[in-house]
Amino acid sequence: MGISVLLVDDHELIRQGLRRAFERDGDFTVVGEAGTLADARRLIALSQPDVVLLDVRLPDGNGLQACREIRATDDQLGIVVLTMYAGDDTLFEALDAGASAFVPKNSPVEDVVAAARHAASAPRAFTAADLNEAMKRKLSPSGPQLSPRETEVLNLLADGLGVAQISKKLYISESTTKTHISKLYDKLGAGNRAQALMTALRLGLLKRDDPGM
Repeated sequence: MGISVLLVDDHELIRQGLRRAFERDGDFTVVGEAGTLADARRLIALSQPDVVLLDVRLPDGNGLQACREIRATDDQLGIVVLTMYAGDDTLFEALDAGASAFVPKNSPVEDVVAAARHAASAPRAFTAADLNEAMKRKLSPSGPQLSPRETEVLNLLADGLGVAQISKKLYISESTTKTHISKLYDKLGAGNRAQALMTALRLGLLKRDDPGM
């Protein structure tokens, strides 16, 4: 049967896309899909997959907390955390929760498949594409630590783009963009765009002479 995979995400289109990606790869078999943590727990017990792909935000709970609970009782299950909120904080939460891999949802499907393959062979060895850079940011802090996505949003704000334009450019929802902006403001201690850009410029987070306000 190869490597058995359970897909856990509340968006059916995402599950369908992932299913197709795994079915194209001869090493995997998708043994089930779940849109809630309750269904995920039931299907894990029923199908005993080698790997579970676990979304962070689900209708009935937090995927990272579920990851922690699963890992407390099962050392051998590969757990790939899949999320739209791919900042350093979430990455390290996934590491602490015992995940095998951490993959942003905007990654190529090949990266998700590769993460699942890693999770099946080394469930307790954590991997993430941005892990080395995230560790550098954590160990050598120099002012507010922005994730790669937050840095992208910051630069687009400096270019004068609004929420709708940033969302379109980065292929993310407006609510996700607003979340990134809110986190930026919090990290920079700013109450609005102008304050955020001036603080970012002063801290060297923006390399430009005339940030848009």
